[in-house]
Amino acid sequence: MSPSTPSSSTKERKKYNELLNSVKLTERISDIEIEEKLKKLRRLIVLYGIPTSTPNLRPLVWKLLLKVHDLDSHQYLKLVSKGRSSVADKIRNDASRTLKSDVEFQRIVGESKLIRLLDAFAWRTEEKSDGESLYVQGMNVLAAPFLYVQPTELEAFNCFSRFIELTCPLYVLPTLEGVHRGLRLVDKCLQIVDNKLYSHLRRHNLTAEIYAFPCLCRFPLANTSDKFTAVLTLSACTPPLDQVLCLWDFLLAFGPHMNVLCVIAQVLLMRDDLLSSSSPMKLLRMFPPLDAQPIISIAVTLVRDIPEDVYDDLVRHCFDPRQDY
Repeated sequence: MSPSTPSSSTKERKKYNELLNSVKLTERISDIEIEEKLKKLRRLIVLYGIPTSTPNLRPLVWKLLLKVHDLDSHQYLKLVSKGRSSVADKIRNDASRTLKSDVEFQRIVGESKLIRLLDAFAWRTEEKSDGESLYVQGMNVLAAPFLYVQPTELEAFNCFSRFIELTCPLYVLPTLEGVHRGLRLVDKCLQIVDNKLYSHLRRHNLTAEIYAFPCLCRFPLANTSDKFTAVLTLSACTPPLDQVLCLWDFLLAFGPHMNVLCVIAQVLLMRDDLLSSSSPMKLLRMFPPLDAQPIISIAVTLVRDIPEDVYDDLVRHCFDPRQDY
């Protein structure tokens, strides 16, 4: 992504508006046409990011990327009316600590909206399964960006539900299977793209399970020592929030699997210091604040270095239960 000047930002907004005005999710436009428009949209995101000077642009782009266009307010109100779910205590415990240090998030979202959305989602999963509510620690942080970005709770709920159920269902299984896979892929891909750094970390007994995600967790979660919670959040627990949103623009456009390469990118940005350190874990504990632009640029470059079969594993690790690592 390139940094925007006022004039370039105006041009970028115009490109987005022209494209978005041509995307009408109706019966008159074929799936092929929609996919072509989405390809152009993804290209704009990776080249320029989403301009923040137009407040309604990001919410619209996120809904288009997730293909959220049918909003059933009656169904959401029905779920909300059921009140506390069977996992209500867990939800409230986590919600009370979600992005607690971010004043703007607390002002715009706060606990009540987050609790209501997560309880509704738990009821939704209970209806779809054999009476078992789905909730794992970290889902509170995954829901947070949607509530912060979308103008209404209904839109946030639909975006969150589609994101969880279609793009990364293995990340929220009770076994956290997708998270385990993601951790293994961080190690595997780092070894491919930078064997020297990988070997240096291994000599100090550092694997992704130890360093990759605890060090990213800056916004308090219910248990910051749980390495799996932070990978589950797809970097959403790493401040500042405005950079999280920029990173999520990219992840929603190209898939949550790219977060594995984004994590590696953050480690590579510390490469020289890590290689010269006799105690690299101390540096990883002081992981710098999120800076989306260089992270995304490096992650995109890394794709070219990943063998096709490994990249296929990377893409599928979030959702395909048939994959075996």
